[in-house]
Amino acid sequence: MITLSSAFAQTNFYERLADSALVLTKQKVVYDPTYFVINYPNGDTPNGKGVCTDVVIRAYRKLGIDLQKEVHEDMKVNFNKYPSKWGLTKPDKNIDHRRVPNLMMFFSRHNSAKIISQNPKDYQPGDIVCWNLYDAVTHIGIVVKNKSADGQRYLLVHNIGAGQVVEDCLFSYKIIGHYRYKK
Repeated sequence: MITLSSAFAQTNFYERLADSALVLTKQKVVYDPTYFVINYPNGDTPNGKGVCTDVVIRAYRKLGIDLQKEVHEDMKVNFNKYPSKWGLTKPDKNIDHRRVPNLMMFFSRHNSAKIISQNPKDYQPGDIVCWNLYDAVTHIGIVVKNKSADGQRYLLVHNIGAGQVVEDCLFSYKIIGHYRYKK
């Protein structure tokens, strides 16, 4: 049974996640998909560099959740359940969490999948959205509390090449994943 206080705590978490994503838009970040050797746990790319997944990773990290560690630990035990498109034979703590298909699998494995629809009301602040941009090029962002100019849908924070920005892009690409993850 969900009590009022537990429902508030969940809502509060997702609102804080959305706020964490908005804070990231104040930092100058250049889109840089370079493979970096990073610390573990709590490793991050060099300051001022990142990709779309780094927005999600950094927003969760502000709330004490290290997706680098969470994904790596899950992949160590369930490697065969994760996409094999990179030709790896074992998990790589430097990059696995920075790949959209791996985050999608992780969120799905942790019962976080939500309905994919064209109804903007199905997407709430703190939700994670994944898209197929073209030719299986994937992308990810976080729904925030700001609304579109027409007030019909929430905006998203993502990094598609212009740094960590907030934009009205929910339905700009084909949605292939929708998640609401809390550890």
